[in-house]
Amino acid sequence: MDSGQNMQKNKPFSQACENNKAPILERLTELFIEPGTILEIGSGTGQHAVHFASHLPHLVWQPTDHPQNAQLCRAWIDDSDLGNINSPIALNVLDGNWSGLPAIDGAFSANTAHIMAWEEVQAMFRGLAEVLPKGAIFCLYGPFSYGGRHTSESNVRFDLSLRTQAAHMGIRDIEDLEALGSETGLALEEDFGMPANNRLLVWRKS
Repeated sequence: MDSGQNMQKNKPFSQACENNKAPILERLTELFIEPGTILEIGSGTGQHAVHFASHLPHLVWQPTDHPQNAQLCRAWIDDSDLGNINSPIALNVLDGNWSGLPAIDGAFSANTAHIMAWEEVQAMFRGLAEVLPKGAIFCLYGPFSYGGRHTSESNVRFDLSLRTQAAHMGIRDIEDLEALGSETGLALEEDFGMPANNRLLVWRKS
């Protein structure tokens, strides 16, 4: 998620989450129709978890994040007083401790693939392939490139900014992700255009 966090009402705050939560929810409403538990990878501040859980009461939302950040979402979750958000779980995608998660019926992650190292993206796909039931979907939101080409000048600048901050970061290419999905049994089923040159990729477990 967006790393620039300001404090709002003594809670961590991401402007990116505030900006994109409504258009993402519009798609999730169409995708996560059946009751079930949705695993969120990289819950960050918790703004997404609270917004989605409050509007999708048939779902149980399971927040997770890297052990260093797993409790960051606690303030938003506690203030929401929603009964369909579980306590956040510390999850390092590289640890291979996916079997310790509760049973899930779907997964969601926003603005993580370009922050993670590529080996972490690979581990995320492999882990989800392990825990998702057959036919379940994984929704991955963020900016992506196509055939090595960015979709906008702003994404060119953003990618350069990421790589300047840390060599392991950068906007991921659809072709690389599709190859990874093929290796792990996750097929790209939908590619939705979203505001601000972002996409929502929908992967289905075969």
